[in-house]
Amino acid sequence: MTTHTGHTAAIPASRVIGTDVYSTSGEKIGVIEDVMLEKTSNGIMFAVIGFGGFLGIGEKFHAIPWSVLDYEKSRGGYVVPFSQDQLKAAPAYSINELTGDDGKAARDASYDYYKVPPYWY
Repeated sequence: MTTHTGHTAAIPASRVIGTDVYSTSGEKIGVIEDVMLEKTSNGIMFAVIGFGGFLGIGEKFHAIPWSVLDYEKSRGGYVVPFSQDQLKAAPAYSINELTGDDGKAARDASYDYYKVPPYWY
């Protein structure tokens, strides 16, 4: 089964982790570091995107709503419909902060910031 954009509806997380992420202008903005799963609803809460830093020092992580990631085969990565400025101004977290409060604080802030309709209603 495929999505409305022609992509497969299922993909292993191991194939997603490590994939580059690009802004709408084509700039590489980061890499998918992980995927947060919501066990009680069997949903994907968000993709964890690493931005900046050097050798793991100073890197910040962003919770990007999974539904906005669109894989572009020509780039070999995901494109998000946000500008570089929007991404830089987005809420950023440490890995530990992303999982605090069962990930709900980061999830809620992310969906609110990016104005993405919540999947959990």
